Amino acid sequence: MPRVLLTSTSFQDTPGAHHDLLRSTGWEVATARGPLGEADTLALMGGFDGYICGDDAITPAVLDRALPRLKVISKYGIGTDKIDLAAATARGIPVLFTPGVNHTTVAEHAFLLLLALERNLLFHADSTRAGGWKRKTGFELLGKTLGIVGLGRIGREVAVRARAFGMELVGFGRHWDAGFAAAHGIRRMDTVQDLMRVSDYVSLHTDLKPETQDLIRAETIAHLKPGALVVNLARGEVVNTADVVAALRDGRLRGYASDVLDQEPPPADHPLTKLPNALITPHIASRTAESVQRQASCAVENLIKAFRGERPEGVKNPQVAFRRHF
Repeated sequence: MPRVLLTSTSFQDTPGAHHDLLRSTGWEVATARGPLGEADTLALMGGFDGYICGDDAITPAVLDRALPRLKVISKYGIGTDKIDLAAATARGIPVLFTPGVNHTTVAEHAFLLLLALERNLLFHADSTRAGGWKRKTGFELLGKTLGIVGLGRIGREVAVRARAFGMELVGFGRHWDAGFAAAHGIRRMDTVQDLMRVSDYVSLHTDLKPETQDLIRAETIAHLKPGALVVNLARGEVVNTADVVAALRDGRLRGYASDVLDQEPPPADHPLTKLPNALITPHIASRTAESVQRQASCAVENLIKAFRGERPEGVKNPQVAFRRHF
């Protein structure tokens, strides 16, 4: 019987059909509370055939500890930047993910953050909760220009919703669908600097890779349209935290909202959790009942297929061979 490690807290904490699916496999399932750093992940490895992970640190050392028993890694979600794909591939371990399960939910969260900033939501809610009636004038989205960095599934869903708000759209990124852009009136920018010069709001939805790490830093922030806001639904490392903090403090950046940080969970003194013009949520953009069930069920189905020697749709390292294990 396969023995499987499950570390995604969203999977564990959200009721739904995914639990029935996992129980129906008959697997022996051990759980831990992620996201786990390398030391904690290392301490758990060695006795599992499958691994349903969240954003745990899966390094070459972790993979070596997991062998020879570990057969498959099934990521709950779509971001695999915490997994050393090259090391997994070299060791013949397929890395699976769950495409197409959370893009609508994350796009909705982008507008939750943007509207909360522009309408001073936390200030007003805190004021009335404290028995006050303080008011600040906000801004509407109608007619503003939204720059979308990364036009994959999530970025495209953001574009659809932005059009409903009556916004103008510009875009930058390698996932460029000319037909979609034409249909939704998205003007293509050649560089992120060009996008930042014309955007009232910048929404980040790009993968984390070497060329996008610190994409938003002092040199690019210098090109920001005065009074601009940045919303980050990508990864914390896509922005340079120190440079964003400096821009928020000196007013170059009017506001910053993010569902991700460079350290998760953040230390108590993380500067982005202290600034009045920064709004941070704890990596929950995809954590709705509907999305969790889709992601979790897909992660389990992927693992079932891989154990049978079948190739799921979501494979990050397709060069690895699949063979039946159970």
